[in-house]
Amino acid sequence: MKKNWPILVVDDEDVMCESMAAWLREDGYRVDTAPNGLKALELTKATDYVICFIDLKMPGMDGIETMMEIRRIRPEASVIIITAYATVDTAIQAMKEGAQEYIVKPCNPQEISMLVSRIMKFRKLQSENAILRKKLSRQYRHHDIITKNSRMQEILALTQDIASLRSTVLIRGESGTGKELVARAIHFSGSRAEKPFIAVSCAALTETLLESELFGYEKGAFTGAAAQAKGKFELADGGTIFLDEIGDISGKLQADLLRVLQERRFYRVGGNEEVEVDVRIIAATNKNLAEEVQQGRFREDLYYRLNVIEICLPPLRERREDIPLLAEHFVQRICSELGKDVGSISGPALNLLIAYDWPGNVRELENVIERAIVTCRNGMLDDQDFAWLQKQATHSQNWEVPDVPLDELERRAIIAALERKHGNVKEASSALGIDRSTLYDKLKRYAIVH
Repeated sequence: MKKNWPILVVDDEDVMCESMAAWLREDGYRVDTAPNGLKALELTKATDYVICFIDLKMPGMDGIETMMEIRRIRPEASVIIITAYATVDTAIQAMKEGAQEYIVKPCNPQEISMLVSRIMKFRKLQSENAILRKKLSRQYRHHDIITKNSRMQEILALTQDIASLRSTVLIRGESGTGKELVARAIHFSGSRAEKPFIAVSCAALTETLLESELFGYEKGAFTGAAAQAKGKFELADGGTIFLDEIGDISGKLQADLLRVLQERRFYRVGGNEEVEVDVRIIAATNKNLAEEVQQGRFREDLYYRLNVIEICLPPLRERREDIPLLAEHFVQRICSELGKDVGSISGPALNLLIAYDWPGNVRELENVIERAIVTCRNGMLDDQDFAWLQKQATHSQNWEVPDVPLDELERRAIIAALERKHGNVKEASSALGIDRSTLYDKLKRYAIVH
């Protein structure tokens, strides 16, 4: 126990003040005293007291006012109000304004020792938990990516290896898996970290708007173009441009982007002068681009230009060991943002979160945690705060087998597994519980192109 954590005793009665200080010093604590509220505030500004004993009735600034000012200066301090005039009203007022305890004169030295010991043990536990959280954060956190999953750790190691290269990166994964976070980790780990990181959602804009957004435009290029405007590629010069949902761009933009990748230059919309840039391109998609190429929806030459370094992010259901880490992180961050006092998540609630399949991945988990915090009425998130999620999971599991031949069911299962694993035959065969060679045979049998 940290006996050097300081304690402050505030009382206008010298005998009472010194007696209590003497009792606490005998227990080995460092104790300061103040005869009034003003002196207490002066001492509090200079010293981070763990516990403050404050007399309720004092001339000038009374105990409640002193407590409120001390808590404004040192919000973590535990305040104990002392009074010879014990009433229900004063007790309620003291607790309402933030007092942790309320004791009545004459004080019992043994009672004081036990009270301080209990508070100190709690503070020690808080301190140890904070240190542990920081250690876990350092151990499992990398550029806002929180994980202890082995596949994710391999991906993070790869981001370090390729961070300072100019090679194009293609990040694949389901929606909500954190593709932009990985892109940022690559950028901010490398030699371009001091340069811009520009993110563009290719699915959010029409072809015409996206073209102007990416390449900029000249004055008079179209109605409303009152002045020249730089595009995202120019703004990202020297840094990185992140093209999210690259699989959704039109054929014309695919051709324009291919030229930028090949020559590192382009024309603004309505312009005749080439613009040259030094930009690293990181693209992301939740589609299987190899399949899109086979279906004629994506240019093969662009696909190979983008797919120099490929990163496939696992969905959250395949990294369930990360759910407690992510949930705790979201609780702390969201509570801070919303000003809610929710300490943690109970064991049963965590078990429920771990068991859920998370079709929306990490983004869905974050939204679920926020909803639970907003509706939470206790200091801890319990399984009841996620009861609606449990019902949703149970409902989704009550599926009906379609009335089709067994071969058709098997064919659909294989296609679904390949889609979930982004065309990776090894992973799909593992998910289906069969050998790779068996899966290849079935692919031929059902004429499934992968």
